[in-house]
Amino acid sequence: MPSFQQAQSIILESVNPLPATTVSLLDAVSMVACETVPAGWDLPTFDNSAMDGYAVRAAECESGRELAVAGSVMAGDRYGQSLPPFTAVKIMTGAAVPDDCDAVIPFEEILLEAPESITVPAGVKKGQHIRFTGEDVRSGETVVSPGTVIRAAEVSMLAATGITTVNVFRRVRVAILSTGDELVEVGADIPAGGIINSNSPALAAAVLEAGGEPVMLGIARDNRESLREKVTAGLGCDVLVTSAGVSAGERDLVRQVLAEVGVKPVFWKVDLKPGGPTAFGLKGATPVFSLPGNPVSSLLTFEEFVRPALLKMMGHKRVFRPAFKGILDEEIHKKAGKASLLRIKVLRDGDFFRIRSAGNQQTGLQKTLLHADAVALLSADSSFFAVGEKVPFHFLADSAMLAEEGC
Repeated sequence: MPSFQQAQSIILESVNPLPATTVSLLDAVSMVACETVPAGWDLPTFDNSAMDGYAVRAAECESGRELAVAGSVMAGDRYGQSLPPFTAVKIMTGAAVPDDCDAVIPFEEILLEAPESITVPAGVKKGQHIRFTGEDVRSGETVVSPGTVIRAAEVSMLAATGITTVNVFRRVRVAILSTGDELVEVGADIPAGGIINSNSPALAAAVLEAGGEPVMLGIARDNRESLREKVTAGLGCDVLVTSAGVSAGERDLVRQVLAEVGVKPVFWKVDLKPGGPTAFGLKGATPVFSLPGNPVSSLLTFEEFVRPALLKMMGHKRVFRPAFKGILDEEIHKKAGKASLLRIKVLRDGDFFRIRSAGNQQTGLQKTLLHADAVALLSADSSFFAVGEKVPFHFLADSAMLAEEGC
């Protein structure tokens, strides 16, 4: 039975990035580039004005000098005439700077403005308020490197430099299977003793949040035929995730059926609470995760074991959420000998994080996970954690890193 950290390492060593695919820029959002993408051309593609104002020759701009206004140029146009000495051209932001000009004076800096002339200020410098060709990016310069997550900023740069598609690691397809005779789907009538199958939609949501594509297999009943049919279908995806059926109960048949269809067991339990009955196996290169049936344990083990694997398969370099240390605001007691995942609330206190339990830690209570900002890892060799002690934790969503007091 591996430790928590050993289980994470074993899983990550067992999976590899998926093949590449070529997609449009918008379809690539949140996906990971798998090759270098060079700029298609210079950016800007021509010298253009950074301000609304007047294009001039800097050498002609002594303080108080009057320049005749020879014309104007709007964004999208070009001033194609030769500019006589001691003249200026009215210009708008983004418009091409006339070939004869080497500076732009903003409207608000002009000393005096008349319909046919302007009076210029002192200190006009060559190149001021001009965005020069290639100043941002040169043609052929790398704008996206392998391993880059495509965000709005990357889409903007790629589009601006003429790139319409990008090669990325494809999204992982994750088959999701819940097991148990007691389960009914959301919206169905609940018989006596029945339980809503909340694990499947919850795990599907977690897959979507990670950037993958969930494939819903429904519910497998507690018999070999039903399990074998569903599991076989799930093995056609990149990853199979099952919930329940891997403990020691009389009808916990998942382990047996996985072996029957050729899934090689890697480990069947983890030295962790909650989440001890978590199993991992391989059918060829296809990872198979068997998570506990308890909804809290199922989501926590997905977060700690499945999510990092999915991210690695989709080409991410950072597969774990950033780790922090928080100062305990209350005593924590647990059994020694097993690492524990504690659902916590986090408050920012200046340069520090203060943490406390998010509520009752029984795994049958989903509300505590709903209220939790983060998960703290309590080491296996300790049973008591004192007020003021520092404990490692990670947020359950990257955006939660901005947690503030009172949020």
